[in-house]
Amino acid sequence: MNNRDVLFGLHEVEGIGWKSIDKICKAGFLSEKAFDCKPEDWERIGLTPGMSTKLADVLTRDWVKLRRSVMETARVSMITVFDDRYPELLRETSQPPWVLYYRGRVDLLQAPGIAMVGTRVPTAYGRKVGAVLAEELAASGLTVISGLARGIDSICHEAAVGQSGGTVAVMATGMDKIYPPENRELLERISREGLVVTEYPIGTKSHPGLFPQRNRIIAGLTLGTVVVEADSRSGSLITADAALEAGRDVFAVPGPITSPKSRGALELIKQGAALVTSAADIKSEYASFLPQSGDSSSNLEVNNDGDGGLCVEKNLTSDESRLYHILHQGPCSLDELLEKSGLDFGHLHSVLLSLIIKKAVTSLPGAVYKVI
Repeated sequence: MNNRDVLFGLHEVEGIGWKSIDKICKAGFLSEKAFDCKPEDWERIGLTPGMSTKLADVLTRDWVKLRRSVMETARVSMITVFDDRYPELLRETSQPPWVLYYRGRVDLLQAPGIAMVGTRVPTAYGRKVGAVLAEELAASGLTVISGLARGIDSICHEAAVGQSGGTVAVMATGMDKIYPPENRELLERISREGLVVTEYPIGTKSHPGLFPQRNRIIAGLTLGTVVVEADSRSGSLITADAALEAGRDVFAVPGPITSPKSRGALELIKQGAALVTSAADIKSEYASFLPQSGDSSSNLEVNNDGDGGLCVEKNLTSDESRLYHILHQGPCSLDELLEKSGLDFGHLHSVLLSLIIKKAVTSLPGAVYKVI
């Protein structure tokens, strides 16, 4: 078995979380030798006695094969952090999921996405705004990503699923534990026409602590997060915080100042979130990611200029081209790019994310970037 199989096995063991797997990776135990480790070996790298005993008892080659069989029988596939298809934007976050389980169009993980979140009990205003924005953004080519929750999440999924950009639903349970249960039909449609993902193994039931973890994935997969309607204690504000932590944009839809359902969004606007009055406000921020009229391809095109240099075609903006040419001379740290490009930090980060999405640039450990 390879490292990917061992990672999958560790991820399937109940009670072994992100930090424990991180310790195992850093200790060099992500290999065949993991199957032969005794409790004292696991304790030596910092795992608790309980975890150590459980891993020594459970983690075997046969058990990993059994869990793979369970996953395949449920028609669920997986992608790990070691795979080329793993979404680059998510890889950039502080705690990228080790494994993502999915059904549907895995290519949507590479598409430019926008998160849309909000209250589970929206007003008529919130329902209308969510549907209109999601439909127009998805029709323009952005993939609408949300959490399949009641209210705004479901409304946005329903509006986007049939559009060109499609939609991605991020679950806070295992793929077989649909929550809320009334979204079963919507989930089936998204799994056929869009994409359903979760970081939780089959059999994982709904639990309040899982939803904030789910929200970090929603924010991490996207260029920005739109809060449509939210009260002051809404879980959607956790997604907005995760977006800010990942260096992504945050947008908020204003609502009546007399409505409790608007308090969270209005507070975000007071704190600096971009105010949204139409889909155009969002599309203008990500114009370089959207298909151009008469141009169905958004792939990077690079030609040799005849003098040993590179000429980047029209798919890149002028700032993207500037960074691409700098990095073509060799890998650079974020500080070096700040000095060489003359861009301010916020804009530089945005341009780098754009280049990563377009598969022109990739990131290395230590905030170092290089061309692909």
